[in-house]
Amino acid sequence: MKSMQRRLSLGLLSVLVVVGLLFAQSSLWLFDHSLRRYLQAGLKDDAQTLLAALVRGPGGVQLDEQRLSAAYQRPYSGQYFRIDFADETWRSRSLWDRELSVAAEPGLQTQLGDGPQGQLLLTYRADFQRFSQPLSIHVARDYTPVLQSFRRAQHVALGVGLAALALILLLQRLTVRRALRPLELVRQQVEQLQQGQREALDTQVPEELTALVGQINHLQAHTEDTLKRSRNALGNLGHALKTPLAVLFGLASREAFDRHPALRASLIEQLQQIEQRLARELGRARLAGEALPGAHFACAEELPSLFSTLAMIHGRELQMDWHAAPDLRLPWDREDLLELLGNLLDNACKWARSKVCLHVERTDSAYVLTIDDDGAGIPMGQREEVLSRGARLDEQVAGHGLGLGIVRDIVDAWAGSLALLDSELGGLCVRIELPLRALPRGEPLSASLRASG
Repeated sequence: MKSMQRRLSLGLLSVLVVVGLLFAQSSLWLFDHSLRRYLQAGLKDDAQTLLAALVRGPGGVQLDEQRLSAAYQRPYSGQYFRIDFADETWRSRSLWDRELSVAAEPGLQTQLGDGPQGQLLLTYRADFQRFSQPLSIHVARDYTPVLQSFRRAQHVALGVGLAALALILLLQRLTVRRALRPLELVRQQVEQLQQGQREALDTQVPEELTALVGQINHLQAHTEDTLKRSRNALGNLGHALKTPLAVLFGLASREAFDRHPALRASLIEQLQQIEQRLARELGRARLAGEALPGAHFACAEELPSLFSTLAMIHGRELQMDWHAAPDLRLPWDREDLLELLGNLLDNACKWARSKVCLHVERTDSAYVLTIDDDGAGIPMGQREEVLSRGARLDEQVAGHGLGLGIVRDIVDAWAGSLALLDSELGGLCVRIELPLRALPRGEPLSASLRASG
Protein backbone atom coordinates (compact mmCIF):
# COMPACT_ATOMS: atom_id res chain seq x y z
CA MET A 1 0.00 0.00 0.00
CA LYS A 2 2.82 2.39 0.83
CA SER A 3 4.53 1.57 -2.46
CA MET A 4 1.29 2.38 -4.29
CA GLN A 5 1.07 5.74 -2.52
CA ARG A 6 4.72 6.38 -3.36
CA ARG A 7 4.15 5.59 -7.05
CA LEU A 8 1.10 7.84 -7.17
CA SER A 9 3.01 10.66 -5.47
CA LEU A 10 5.97 10.30 -7.84
CA GLY A 11 3.67 10.16 -10.85
CA LEU A 12 1.75 13.25 -9.76
CA LEU A 13 5.00 15.06 -8.95
CA SER A 14 6.41 14.30 -12.40
CA VAL A 15 3.23 15.44 -14.15
CA LEU A 16 2.99 18.63 -12.09
CA VAL A 17 6.67 19.50 -12.66
CA VAL A 18 6.43 18.98 -16.43
CA VAL A 19 3.11 20.83 -16.73
CA GLY A 20 4.34 23.60 -14.42
CA LEU A 21 7.53 24.14 -16.41
CA LEU A 22 5.67 24.12 -19.72
CA PHE A 23 3.06 26.53 -18.36
CA ALA A 24 5.68 28.88 -16.87
CA GLN A 25 7.78 28.95 -20.03
CA SER A 26 4.73 29.37 -22.25
CA SER A 27 3.43 32.20 -20.08
CA LEU A 28 6.79 34.02 -20.15
CA TRP A 29 7.10 33.56 -23.90
CA LEU A 30 3.58 34.88 -24.49
CA PHE A 31 4.19 37.82 -22.17
CA ASP A 32 7.51 38.62 -23.87
CA HIS A 33 5.93 38.35 -27.30
CA SER A 34 3.03 40.62 -26.34
CA LEU A 35 5.33 43.17 -24.71
CA ARG A 36 7.55 43.34 -27.80
CA ARG A 37 4.52 43.90 -29.98
CA TYR A 38 3.44 46.68 -27.63
CA LEU A 39 6.89 48.29 -27.64
CA GLN A 40 7.02 47.94 -31.41
CA ALA A 41 4.10 50.33 -31.71
CA GLY A 42 5.95 52.88 -29.55
CA LEU A 43 9.16 52.51 -31.54
CA LYS A 44 7.21 52.92 -34.76
CA ASP A 45 5.75 56.20 -33.45
CA ASP A 46 9.26 57.35 -32.46
CA ALA A 47 10.45 56.63 -35.98
CA GLN A 48 7.59 58.72 -37.39
CA THR A 49 8.55 61.57 -35.02
CA LEU A 50 12.18 61.41 -36.16
CA LEU A 51 11.07 61.45 -39.79
CA ALA A 52 9.12 64.64 -39.13
CA ALA A 53 12.21 66.17 -37.47
CA LEU A 54 14.12 66.04 -40.77
CA VAL A 55 13.73 69.50 -42.39
CA ARG A 56 15.39 71.53 -45.14
CA GLY A 57 17.76 74.19 -43.95
CA PRO A 58 20.20 76.64 -45.48
CA GLY A 59 22.83 73.91 -45.67
CA GLY A 60 20.48 71.21 -46.90
CA VAL A 61 18.59 68.54 -45.02
CA GLN A 62 19.11 68.76 -41.26
CA LEU A 63 17.69 67.32 -38.03
CA ASP A 64 15.57 69.69 -35.96
CA GLU A 65 16.63 68.86 -32.39
CA GLN A 66 13.79 70.93 -30.97
CA ARG A 67 11.41 68.19 -32.05
CA LEU A 68 13.40 65.40 -30.36
CA SER A 69 12.56 63.85 -26.99
CA ALA A 70 14.79 64.83 -24.10
CA ALA A 71 15.60 61.11 -23.61
CA TYR A 72 17.64 61.19 -26.82
CA GLN A 73 19.79 64.00 -25.38
CA ARG A 74 20.65 62.28 -22.06
CA PRO A 75 23.63 59.87 -22.20
CA TYR A 76 22.76 56.18 -21.79
CA SER A 77 19.09 57.01 -21.21
CA GLY A 78 17.98 53.76 -22.76
CA GLN A 79 16.39 55.37 -25.86
CA TYR A 80 18.52 55.68 -28.99
CA PHE A 81 18.22 56.36 -32.71
CA ARG A 82 20.23 56.40 -35.87
CA ILE A 83 19.24 58.07 -39.15
CA ASP A 84 20.96 57.24 -42.44
CA PHE A 85 20.08 59.72 -45.21
CA ALA A 86 22.09 59.86 -48.42
CA ASP A 87 25.68 60.27 -47.27
CA GLU A 88 24.80 61.62 -43.83
CA THR A 89 24.20 59.83 -40.53
CA TRP A 90 22.64 61.30 -37.39
CA ARG A 91 22.96 59.57 -33.98
CA SER A 92 21.29 60.42 -30.70
CA ARG A 93 23.50 61.98 -28.03
CA SER A 94 22.30 59.29 -25.65
CA LEU A 95 24.58 56.83 -27.48
CA TRP A 96 27.55 58.97 -26.46
CA ASP A 97 30.52 57.34 -28.20
CA ARG A 98 28.80 54.11 -29.24
CA GLU A 99 27.39 53.14 -32.61
CA LEU A 100 23.97 51.63 -33.14
CA SER A 101 24.18 48.47 -35.22
CA VAL A 102 22.51 48.53 -38.63
CA ALA A 103 19.67 46.01 -39.01
CA ALA A 104 19.61 43.86 -42.12
CA GLU A 105 15.84 43.93 -42.60
CA PRO A 106 13.15 46.53 -41.79
CA GLY A 107 10.75 45.95 -38.89
CA LEU A 108 11.24 44.79 -35.31
CA GLN A 109 14.40 42.75 -34.90
CA THR A 110 14.04 39.34 -33.25
CA GLN A 111 17.53 39.42 -31.76
CA LEU A 112 18.45 41.91 -29.07
CA GLY A 113 21.36 44.16 -30.02
CA ASP A 114 24.30 45.26 -27.92
CA GLY A 115 24.03 48.73 -26.36
CA PRO A 116 26.18 50.97 -24.20
CA GLN A 117 27.09 49.87 -20.67
CA GLY A 118 26.04 46.29 -21.33
CA GLN A 119 22.47 47.15 -22.26
CA LEU A 120 20.43 44.85 -24.52
CA LEU A 121 18.49 46.84 -27.12
CA LEU A 122 15.16 46.12 -28.76
CA THR A 123 15.66 47.62 -32.24
CA TYR A 124 13.14 48.71 -34.87
CA ARG A 125 14.09 49.70 -38.40
CA ALA A 126 11.85 51.79 -40.66
CA ASP A 127 12.59 52.75 -44.28
CA PHE A 128 11.08 55.94 -45.71
CA GLN A 129 11.23 58.23 -48.77
CA ARG A 130 12.02 61.84 -47.85
CA PHE A 131 12.76 64.69 -50.19
CA SER A 132 12.73 62.19 -53.02
CA GLN A 133 15.53 60.19 -51.40
CA PRO A 134 15.48 56.95 -49.41
CA LEU A 135 16.38 57.03 -45.75
CA SER A 136 16.57 54.49 -42.92
CA ILE A 137 15.72 55.17 -39.30
CA HIS A 138 16.79 52.82 -36.47
CA VAL A 139 15.08 53.31 -33.13
CA ALA A 140 16.16 51.27 -30.09
CA ARG A 141 15.08 50.93 -26.48
CA ASP A 142 16.87 49.30 -23.55
CA TYR A 143 15.23 45.91 -22.88
CA THR A 144 17.39 45.00 -19.88
CA PRO A 145 14.87 46.17 -17.19
CA VAL A 146 12.22 43.97 -18.82
CA LEU A 147 14.54 40.95 -18.76
CA GLN A 148 15.35 41.62 -15.10
CA SER A 149 11.64 41.78 -14.36
CA PHE A 150 11.23 38.43 -16.14
CA ARG A 151 13.95 36.88 -13.98
CA ARG A 152 12.34 38.24 -10.81
CA ALA A 153 9.01 36.91 -12.00
CA GLN A 154 10.61 33.52 -12.66
CA HIS A 155 12.06 33.41 -9.15
CA VAL A 156 8.73 34.41 -7.62
CA ALA A 157 6.90 31.91 -9.81
CA LEU A 158 9.40 29.22 -8.85
CA GLY A 159 8.90 29.86 -5.15
CA VAL A 160 5.12 30.01 -5.49
CA GLY A 161 5.20 26.90 -7.71
CA LEU A 162 7.26 24.92 -5.21
CA ALA A 163 4.96 25.96 -2.37
CA ALA A 164 1.91 25.06 -4.45
CA LEU A 165 3.54 21.75 -5.44
CA ALA A 166 4.23 20.87 -1.81
CA LEU A 167 0.65 21.76 -0.88
CA ILE A 168 -0.76 19.74 -3.77
CA LEU A 169 1.38 16.73 -2.86
CA LEU A 170 0.27 16.96 0.76
CA LEU A 171 -3.39 17.18 -0.23
CA GLN A 172 -2.89 14.39 -2.76
CA ARG A 173 -1.27 12.18 -0.13
CA LEU A 174 -4.11 12.79 2.30
CA THR A 175 -6.68 12.18 -0.43
CA VAL A 176 -5.03 8.98 -1.67
CA ARG A 177 -4.57 7.69 1.88
CA ARG A 178 -8.21 8.34 2.64
CA ALA A 179 -9.31 6.77 -0.65
CA LEU A 180 -7.12 3.68 -0.13
CA ARG A 181 -8.01 3.25 3.54
CA PRO A 182 -10.76 0.67 2.79
CA LEU A 183 -8.31 -1.27 0.61
CA GLU A 184 -5.71 -1.15 3.40
CA LEU A 185 -8.31 -2.47 5.86
CA VAL A 186 -9.11 -5.32 3.47
CA ARG A 187 -5.38 -6.08 3.14
CA GLN A 188 -5.03 -6.19 6.93
CA GLN A 189 -8.03 -8.49 7.19
CA VAL A 190 -6.57 -10.80 4.53
CA GLU A 191 -3.36 -10.92 6.55
CA GLN A 192 -5.38 -11.71 9.68
CA LEU A 193 -7.18 -14.38 7.68
CA GLN A 194 -3.83 -15.96 6.78
CA GLN A 195 -2.72 -15.84 10.41
CA GLY A 196 -5.95 -17.46 11.59
CA GLN A 197 -7.17 -14.43 13.54
CA ARG A 198 -10.48 -14.30 11.65
CA GLU A 199 -12.61 -16.62 9.58
CA ALA A 200 -14.00 -14.17 6.99
CA LEU A 201 -13.62 -10.62 5.73
CA ASP A 202 -15.96 -7.84 6.79
CA THR A 203 -18.60 -7.13 4.17
CA GLN A 204 -19.01 -3.46 5.15
CA VAL A 205 -16.70 -2.11 2.44
CA PRO A 206 -17.03 0.45 -0.38
CA GLU A 207 -19.02 -0.60 -3.41
CA GLU A 208 -15.87 -1.02 -5.51
CA LEU A 209 -14.57 -3.73 -3.12
CA THR A 210 -17.85 -5.54 -2.48
CA ALA A 211 -17.36 -8.06 -5.30
CA LEU A 212 -13.75 -8.78 -4.30
CA VAL A 213 -14.58 -9.32 -0.62
CA GLY A 214 -17.58 -11.46 -1.55
CA GLN A 215 -15.47 -13.70 -3.80
CA ILE A 216 -12.77 -14.11 -1.13
CA ASN A 217 -15.34 -15.04 1.51
CA HIS A 218 -17.04 -17.44 -0.91
CA LEU A 219 -13.73 -19.08 -1.79
CA GLN A 220 -12.81 -19.34 1.90
CA ALA A 221 -16.14 -20.96 2.79
CA HIS A 222 -15.93 -23.32 -0.20
CA THR A 223 -12.37 -24.36 0.68
CA GLU A 224 -13.29 -24.99 4.31
CA ASP A 225 -16.34 -27.03 3.33
CA THR A 226 -14.34 -29.07 0.79
CA LEU A 227 -11.58 -29.83 3.29
CA LYS A 228 -14.06 -30.83 5.97
CA ARG A 229 -15.87 -33.17 3.60
CA SER A 230 -12.55 -34.66 2.46
CA ARG A 231 -11.44 -35.32 6.03
CA ASN A 232 -14.81 -36.79 6.92
CA ALA A 233 -14.62 -39.06 3.86
CA LEU A 234 -11.13 -40.22 4.87
CA GLY A 235 -12.35 -40.92 8.39
CA ASN A 236 -15.33 -42.86 7.08
CA LEU A 237 -13.04 -44.86 4.79
CA GLY A 238 -10.78 -45.75 7.69
CA HIS A 239 -13.68 -46.89 9.86
CA ALA A 240 -15.24 -48.79 6.97
CA LEU A 241 -12.05 -50.80 6.39
CA LYS A 242 -11.49 -51.60 10.04
CA THR A 243 -14.34 -54.13 10.13
CA PRO A 244 -13.19 -56.21 7.11
CA LEU A 245 -9.65 -56.21 8.50
CA ALA A 246 -10.94 -57.36 11.88
CA VAL A 247 -12.87 -60.17 10.15
CA LEU A 248 -9.77 -61.25 8.23
CA PHE A 249 -7.75 -61.24 11.47
CA GLY A 250 -10.42 -63.44 13.04
CA LEU A 251 -10.43 -65.86 10.12
CA ALA A 252 -6.65 -66.10 10.25
CA SER A 253 -6.85 -67.11 13.92
CA ARG A 254 -9.26 -70.04 13.37
CA GLU A 255 -8.36 -73.68 13.83
CA ALA A 256 -8.29 -74.23 10.08
CA PHE A 257 -4.91 -72.58 9.98
CA ASP A 258 -3.47 -74.67 12.87
CA ARG A 259 -2.11 -77.19 10.40
CA HIS A 260 -0.52 -74.37 8.37
CA PRO A 261 1.32 -72.15 10.88
CA ALA A 262 3.55 -70.60 8.21
CA LEU A 263 0.52 -69.60 6.16
CA ARG A 264 -1.16 -68.13 9.25
CA ALA A 265 1.94 -66.11 10.19
CA SER A 266 2.31 -64.82 6.64
CA LEU A 267 -1.37 -63.86 6.42
CA ILE A 268 -1.35 -62.06 9.78
CA GLU A 269 1.86 -60.23 8.90
CA GLN A 270 0.38 -59.03 5.59
CA LEU A 271 -2.84 -57.94 7.30
CA GLN A 272 -0.87 -56.02 9.93
CA GLN A 273 1.12 -54.28 7.22
CA ILE A 274 -2.12 -53.36 5.44
CA GLU A 275 -3.57 -51.99 8.68
CA GLN A 276 -0.43 -49.97 9.50
CA ARG A 277 -0.10 -48.66 5.97
CA LEU A 278 -3.77 -47.69 5.85
CA ALA A 279 -3.58 -45.79 9.13
CA ARG A 280 -0.36 -44.11 8.11
CA GLU A 281 -1.49 -43.02 4.63
CA LEU A 282 -4.85 -41.78 5.93
CA GLY A 283 -2.96 -39.66 8.45
CA ARG A 284 -0.67 -38.33 5.70
CA ALA A 285 -3.59 -37.49 3.46
CA ARG A 286 -5.22 -35.59 6.31
CA LEU A 287 -2.04 -33.51 6.66
CA ALA A 288 -1.72 -32.77 2.94
CA GLY A 289 -3.19 -29.24 3.10
CA GLU A 290 -2.60 -26.06 5.04
CA ALA A 291 -4.62 -25.23 8.06
CA LEU A 292 -7.78 -23.26 7.51
CA PRO A 293 -7.83 -19.68 8.70
CA GLY A 294 -9.44 -19.49 12.10
CA ALA A 295 -8.20 -22.98 13.03
CA HIS A 296 -4.61 -22.00 13.81
CA PHE A 297 -2.85 -22.79 17.06
CA ALA A 298 -2.85 -19.91 19.57
CA CYS A 299 -0.19 -20.77 22.17
CA ALA A 300 -1.66 -18.69 24.99
CA GLU A 301 -5.06 -20.35 24.52
CA GLU A 302 -4.11 -23.98 23.87
CA LEU A 303 -1.00 -24.71 25.94
CA PRO A 304 -2.48 -24.15 29.44
CA SER A 305 -5.24 -26.71 28.86
CA LEU A 306 -2.78 -29.16 27.26
CA PHE A 307 -0.41 -28.99 30.24
CA SER A 308 -3.35 -29.28 32.64
CA THR A 309 -4.46 -32.48 30.89
CA LEU A 310 -0.94 -33.92 31.02
CA ALA A 311 -0.71 -33.15 34.74
CA MET A 312 -3.94 -35.09 35.38
CA ILE A 313 -2.83 -38.03 33.21
CA HIS A 314 0.54 -38.60 34.85
CA GLY A 315 -0.65 -37.86 38.36
CA ARG A 316 2.76 -37.28 39.93
CA GLU A 317 4.77 -34.31 40.99
CA LEU A 318 6.24 -32.97 37.77
CA GLN A 319 7.29 -29.41 37.15
CA MET A 320 5.92 -28.63 33.70
CA ASP A 321 6.59 -25.21 32.21
CA TRP A 322 6.02 -23.60 28.85
CA HIS A 323 7.35 -20.37 27.38
CA ALA A 324 5.89 -18.56 24.36
CA ALA A 325 5.02 -15.00 23.39
CA PRO A 326 1.44 -14.12 24.48
CA ASP A 327 0.34 -13.27 20.95
CA LEU A 328 2.21 -16.07 19.16
CA ARG A 329 0.07 -18.07 16.74
CA LEU A 330 1.36 -21.03 14.74
CA PRO A 331 -0.08 -21.09 11.19
CA TRP A 332 -0.98 -24.78 11.17
CA ASP A 333 -3.98 -26.84 12.04
CA ARG A 334 -4.85 -26.77 15.74
CA GLU A 335 -5.67 -30.48 15.96
CA ASP A 336 -2.43 -31.50 14.26
CA LEU A 337 -0.31 -29.37 16.57
CA LEU A 338 -2.12 -30.70 19.64
CA GLU A 339 -1.38 -34.23 18.41
CA LEU A 340 2.28 -33.41 17.73
CA LEU A 341 2.90 -31.63 21.05
CA GLY A 342 0.74 -34.10 22.94
CA ASN A 343 2.79 -37.10 21.76
CA LEU A 344 6.14 -35.46 22.49
CA LEU A 345 5.13 -33.98 25.85
CA ASP A 346 3.49 -37.23 26.93
CA ASN A 347 6.68 -39.18 26.27
CA ALA A 348 8.76 -36.48 27.96
CA CYS A 349 6.54 -36.74 31.05
CA LYS A 350 6.90 -40.54 31.09
CA TRP A 351 10.69 -40.46 31.14
CA ALA A 352 11.34 -37.23 33.03
CA ARG A 353 12.44 -37.36 36.66
CA SER A 354 11.00 -34.05 37.82
CA LYS A 355 10.91 -31.44 35.06
CA VAL A 356 9.58 -30.94 31.52
CA CYS A 357 9.84 -27.65 29.64
CA LEU A 358 8.43 -26.46 26.32
CA HIS A 359 9.77 -23.42 24.44
CA VAL A 360 8.00 -21.99 21.38
CA GLU A 361 9.54 -19.03 19.57
CA ARG A 362 9.59 -17.39 16.19
CA THR A 363 12.93 -16.57 14.53
CA ASP A 364 13.65 -14.77 11.27
CA SER A 365 13.31 -17.97 9.25
CA ALA A 366 11.26 -20.50 11.25
CA TYR A 367 9.13 -21.41 14.25
CA VAL A 368 11.24 -23.35 16.75
CA LEU A 369 9.67 -25.82 19.23
CA THR A 370 11.93 -27.44 21.83
CA ILE A 371 10.85 -29.97 24.46
CA ASP A 372 13.35 -30.67 27.26
CA ASP A 373 13.24 -33.19 30.08
CA ASP A 374 15.62 -34.27 32.84
CA GLY A 375 15.24 -38.01 32.21
CA ALA A 376 17.74 -40.60 31.08
CA GLY A 377 17.82 -39.37 27.48
CA ILE A 378 18.85 -41.43 24.45
CA PRO A 379 22.46 -42.45 23.74
CA MET A 380 24.02 -40.61 20.84
CA GLY A 381 24.51 -43.72 18.76
CA GLN A 382 20.82 -44.66 18.88
CA ARG A 383 19.33 -41.30 17.88
CA GLU A 384 19.72 -41.74 14.14
CA GLU A 385 18.29 -45.24 14.42
CA VAL A 386 15.28 -43.93 16.34
CA LEU A 387 14.61 -41.24 13.75
CA SER A 388 15.16 -43.57 10.79
CA ARG A 389 13.03 -46.42 12.06
CA GLY A 390 10.35 -44.14 13.40
CA ALA A 391 10.07 -42.36 10.07
CA ARG A 392 9.95 -45.57 8.03
CA LEU A 393 8.05 -48.15 10.04
CA ASP A 394 6.22 -46.13 12.69
CA GLU A 395 7.85 -48.33 15.32
CA GLN A 396 8.99 -47.46 18.86
CA VAL A 397 12.48 -47.96 20.18
CA ALA A 398 12.29 -50.28 23.16
CA GLY A 399 12.85 -48.57 26.46
CA HIS A 400 12.29 -45.03 25.22
CA GLY A 401 8.72 -44.97 23.95
CA LEU A 402 9.12 -42.03 21.57
CA GLY A 403 6.61 -43.15 18.93
CA LEU A 404 7.93 -40.74 16.29
CA GLY A 405 5.83 -42.01 13.37
CA ILE A 406 2.97 -39.49 13.42
CA VAL A 407 5.30 -36.76 14.65
CA ARG A 408 7.62 -37.31 11.68
CA ASP A 409 4.65 -37.38 9.29
CA ILE A 410 3.40 -34.02 10.58
CA VAL A 411 6.83 -32.40 10.50
CA ASP A 412 7.57 -33.73 7.00
CA ALA A 413 4.19 -32.57 5.72
CA TRP A 414 5.00 -29.05 6.92
CA ALA A 415 8.50 -29.04 5.38
CA GLY A 416 10.08 -28.93 8.84
CA SER A 417 12.97 -30.67 10.54
CA LEU A 418 13.22 -32.84 13.67
CA ALA A 419 16.35 -33.36 15.74
CA LEU A 420 17.20 -35.17 18.99
CA LEU A 421 19.75 -33.30 21.11
CA ASP A 422 21.17 -33.21 24.60
CA SER A 423 19.02 -31.15 26.93
CA GLU A 424 20.33 -28.53 29.31
CA LEU A 425 18.17 -30.26 31.93
CA GLY A 426 20.24 -33.43 31.57
CA GLY A 427 17.85 -35.54 29.51
CA LEU A 428 16.62 -35.39 25.93
CA CYS A 429 15.85 -32.27 23.87
CA VAL A 430 13.48 -32.67 20.92
CA ARG A 431 13.93 -29.69 18.59
CA ILE A 432 11.48 -29.02 15.76
CA GLU A 433 11.91 -26.23 13.22
CA LEU A 434 8.95 -25.32 11.02
CA PRO A 435 9.17 -22.75 8.19
CA LEU A 436 7.37 -19.45 8.61
CA ARG A 437 4.81 -20.45 5.98
CA ALA A 438 3.02 -23.76 6.38
CA LEU A 439 3.77 -25.18 2.96
CA PRO A 440 2.61 -28.74 2.23
CA ARG A 441 5.27 -31.13 0.98
CA GLY A 442 3.18 -32.87 -1.66
CA GLU A 443 6.04 -34.36 -3.66
CA PRO A 444 7.61 -36.51 -0.91
CA LEU A 445 4.17 -37.76 0.15
CA SER A 446 3.24 -38.59 -3.42
CA ALA A 447 6.56 -40.35 -3.94
CA SER A 448 5.96 -42.39 -0.81
CA LEU A 449 2.49 -43.33 -1.97
CA ARG A 450 3.83 -44.43 -5.38
CA ALA A 451 6.56 -46.45 -3.67
CA SER A 452 4.03 -48.14 -1.40
CA GLY A 453 1.80 -48.94 -4.36
